[in-house]
Amino acid sequence: MPNLENLKKQAKLILRWHRERHYPVAPQIRRHLPRFLNMPDSEVLAASFKLSDAQELVARQQGFDSWQSLKTGLSTRSSLKFKSSPSKATIVSAEPQLFVADIKRSCEFFREKLGFTLVFSYGKPPFYAQMGRDAARLNLRCVERPVIESTVRDREELLSVSMTVATADEIKLLFLEFKSAAVAFHQTLKKQPWGAKNFVVKDPDGNLLLFAGPAN
Repeated sequence: MPNLENLKKQAKLILRWHRERHYPVAPQIRRHLPRFLNMPDSEVLAASFKLSDAQELVARQQGFDSWQSLKTGLSTRSSLKFKSSPSKATIVSAEPQLFVADIKRSCEFFREKLGFTLVFSYGKPPFYAQMGRDAARLNLRCVERPVIESTVRDREELLSVSMTVATADEIKLLFLEFKSAAVAFHQTLKKQPWGAKNFVVKDPDGNLLLFAGPAN
């Protein structure tokens, strides 16, 4: 059974993370507090967030609709109805990491060519950044030299990331959007034998980015 004092400390920690703009806390807030549902990470971290909000988040994580309900439930063990601990962890997202030579150049490419927005950047000057579009998140890490030789990457078609859309119409629309932005393609839109349509974009550092959707 959860301990109320530990849950109070957890709420204070979440509040501190929000004040410090600790970006991993943003998905937690968005997932458990409906009023933040449609906000990107940057807006979640910039929004007003109080201790009562953090306490509500903790309560919802435990299966209660409010902090008061959680306290009542903990004090009345006979009628306790909190969410049981999962028997298995659930992975809710993945964030591929791309190695780049120039963070500023890469951010401009993803923003101006591929329609992404900057979620956050870190360092002075920045050496790490995250770009997002819809549910996709890509982390950019600055390195001094290429991790993989471009000739090897192209010959072996070593993909750095794969992103998907829901319908055949959307993959075509996305391809035409990128084409109009004069994006460099490693592979143009193509129907594959396994029942998918995809294309591959090459970023300024030679990273190969696969975009895929159903064929029909």
